[in-house]
Amino acid sequence: MNRKPIMSLVQKRRKTRQIHVGNVPVGSDAPVSVQSMTNTRTRDVTATVRQINRLAAAGCEIIRVAVPEMADALAIRQIKAQVTIPVIADIHFDFRLALAAAESGADALRINPGNIGAHHKVKKVVDCAKAHGISIRIGVNAGSLEKEMAQRLGATAEAMKESGLANIRMLEDLGFYDIKVSLKASDVARTVDAYQLLAQKTDVPFHVGITEAGGLYAGITKSAIGIGMLLSMGLGDTIRVSLTRDPVEEIRTGYEILRALGLRNRGPEIISCPTCGRCRIDLFKIAQDVEKALLGRDSQIKVAIMGCVVNGPGEAKEADIGIAGADGTGIIFKKGRVCKKVDQDQLVAHLLYEIDKMTQNAEDVNGSKE
Repeated sequence: MNRKPIMSLVQKRRKTRQIHVGNVPVGSDAPVSVQSMTNTRTRDVTATVRQINRLAAAGCEIIRVAVPEMADALAIRQIKAQVTIPVIADIHFDFRLALAAAESGADALRINPGNIGAHHKVKKVVDCAKAHGISIRIGVNAGSLEKEMAQRLGATAEAMKESGLANIRMLEDLGFYDIKVSLKASDVARTVDAYQLLAQKTDVPFHVGITEAGGLYAGITKSAIGIGMLLSMGLGDTIRVSLTRDPVEEIRTGYEILRALGLRNRGPEIISCPTCGRCRIDLFKIAQDVEKALLGRDSQIKVAIMGCVVNGPGEAKEADIGIAGADGTGIIFKKGRVCKKVDQDQLVAHLLYEIDKMTQNAEDVNGSKE
């Protein structure tokens, strides 16, 4: 169940045309979708399928795969037969790879028309996309702008906007409108500025993110600020958090950004205290164990992991269920009311048992109403 957006924080979503990536609607009134990209060699079908299915279990709704060579394009057919979420083929330079990927069943193509080459090559890609009924994402990156654009305007937000607009017009002049666009830089300000500028010129849906954002801490920080700012302005129809980490972490972070803005609410919400001198349990490990155990679950409950019994139940009384520690023991509480005292080494097991019971009861109630 999605919460009502925090209206003082989130502006009304920009109205766009709606396209589809496979069976996922993008733009207009469709929910903001969360996507990622594999880091396997696409031609390694077994490894790529394994990673896509892990990502799908974590909530990934659209996946992009790199297609640097023909073997990767041809592998898409086998990959598609073993996964359940739409696959985007990421193409640079060689238009023939885009044609092969589309023929192999890709649900969308990610291209930069400016680096595909001559106009007749772009037209072949567009004609192929039309024939297969698939969409195209125009990917503009501050680090790889068209040479003329970069020389005239530099790697600026204005140049990114102009590049995106020129590429949109190129496809629309060919009678193709199933387009979304991304304008990414490695810094927040330039990225946000570029999307704001382009939003005034087109109704094409936006895929948003901060590219090359960095490792876990820098990447999460920059992505949360940049993507969060854009979504709060009503800009953004799909998102990707770019991290130099396991891409599952990108999905987790993406949903937490959406949850914080009240836009989507997938799976359990975990709140936990930062600990202080009163804490007598290994709260860091407990929180990590609970997060790992709940990863991939769909039950939308709020779980509190608190360090001490002095303030735990009171501070987390809005949580559906939670634990708080003491010296060697701990308590389990529901809606701020203590319901059980257990040994510290049994806290996580008892908490998960109570969550399972609570979730099952909710499902039984909902099922009886249907």
